[in-house]
Amino acid sequence: MSPATLDHAGIAARIPHHGDMCLLDAVTAWSADHVVCRAVGHTDPAHPLRAHGRLGAAHGIEYAAQAMAVHGALVAGTEAAPRQGYLTSVRGVTLHAARLDDLPGPLDVRAERLSGDASNVLYRFTVAHAGRCLLEGRAAVVLDAESL
Repeated sequence: MSPATLDHAGIAARIPHHGDMCLLDAVTAWSADHVVCRAVGHTDPAHPLRAHGRLGAAHGIEYAAQAMAVHGALVAGTEAAPRQGYLTSVRGVTLHAARLDDLPGPLDVRAERLSGDASNVLYRFTVAHAGRCLLEGRAAVVLDAESL
């Protein structure tokens, strides 16, 4: 049985992103249809996605992609990393902020599985801060693309 929540180490054990590129710090809730994660490293001056002295809001898509990956692992119910997934498209993305690094306190990252089958999954995602939506959109993920 999968745990109800995960810390950073539990997330890193389940997704292919390691070291500084594992951006999520906790899974706070999840079900077969959604996952809610928390991230706190967005203000770190050494953030791996930071460029030109800032972390733009579009980088929230990477936070959401990692939430989707950990959701896949949790739904699979295994301690190992999930099947290899590839983000193939993002659509309907709306940025409600210019950047992430100027926001004190945690980011809330939510991914909701809208549909899917054995090879493709469609998610809706949001990244929020203190109840304010910073970005939202939909993402398509192909699983095990090399085997298609």
